[in-house]
Amino acid sequence: MVRTCPQYSLVPGPTSVSPAVLKAFVENYGSSDLEEEFWGEYMGLQKSLQDILQTSNDIAIMSGEGMVALWGAMKSVIQTGDTVLSVVNGLYGDGFAEMAQGLGANMERVEFPWDQAVDNDRVIQAIQRVRPKLVTMVHCETPTGCLNTLSGIGAATKECGGLFLVDFVSSAGGAPLNVDEECIDLGLLASQKVIGAPPALAFVTISDRAWQRIQQVKYNGYDALSPFQNMGSGKLLPYTHNWHAIAATRVACQEILVEGLDEIHLRHGHVRDACIQAGSSMGLKPYHVACPSPTVTAFYVPDGIKWDAFNAALRSKGVVVAGSYGDLDGRIFRIGHMGRQADIETVRDAMAIIEHTIGELTVQDC
Repeated sequence: MVRTCPQYSLVPGPTSVSPAVLKAFVENYGSSDLEEEFWGEYMGLQKSLQDILQTSNDIAIMSGEGMVALWGAMKSVIQTGDTVLSVVNGLYGDGFAEMAQGLGANMERVEFPWDQAVDNDRVIQAIQRVRPKLVTMVHCETPTGCLNTLSGIGAATKECGGLFLVDFVSSAGGAPLNVDEECIDLGLLASQKVIGAPPALAFVTISDRAWQRIQQVKYNGYDALSPFQNMGSGKLLPYTHNWHAIAATRVACQEILVEGLDEIHLRHGHVRDACIQAGSSMGLKPYHVACPSPTVTAFYVPDGIKWDAFNAALRSKGVVVAGSYGDLDGRIFRIGHMGRQADIETVRDAMAIIEHTIGELTVQDC
């Protein structure tokens, strides 16, 4: 069966991967349980991720999609009756609150409208009042294209004796982020966004304070973090690992580091600005104005046009973008300009096709 790839794939993950990454992914490898060579790949990937995330913390490299990291981190540090404070201004922030509640935590939410940024001062005040065991927050809310500021929240959490957990799955690499400066105890990442590798690995940065809590909780399961402590010296994995994905993701990380973090951040910012400008020039309304992410932009679906018809028309022209979820399903669409997709010519060409398609559908509706 011959599969035709779209000319302009601009979904916010999984993103397109480079030929070098693809080549590494399809090589033959030995057993990760038996070969010493595997550990060079594993520890090399950890070092590259530490450089990208600007942290000296350990990084658990887990086999599976990004949700493995989300569930594993939560279950590894939460016990029944713990107080968890979740910062919510989008779908994933809300999801963390629901996950914690399902694990038996006493939930406190600090909520903001989904089309607005988080007010960090208000969050810090809530942390000081509640003194939670865990604070959860999303750096980039992918379903709405919002980039939240983390400043001060990690330090306030640490002062109150809690752990700070941050989902930076769709921001890390494309937006400035310093895990150690932000006092992030548990940082969540996946391979298929800005990193630009297949959707096969999930990562958790783990501070010394987080390791202490993990050993207290003693959670055991496929997604548990405890087996990854002292991984470099013990060289004992909880399962047969995905050597193919580790090798491919290491190549992807090296591509990022060769380009340079500052250059990549500038590239993502320029492409975001070009995307918003092109959308505004054709009358599209951005969902987020005050805090647009450099990795994904959300626009309202134009009045009088149905999302399903819009999506089908774009796909027929080789442009693939994303809808959204929940209450925003059918109301907004998203353009993923992250990783290799943060290319200004690609985004401008796709936006031109979007403008032409809106014109066609508007005429048909008249």
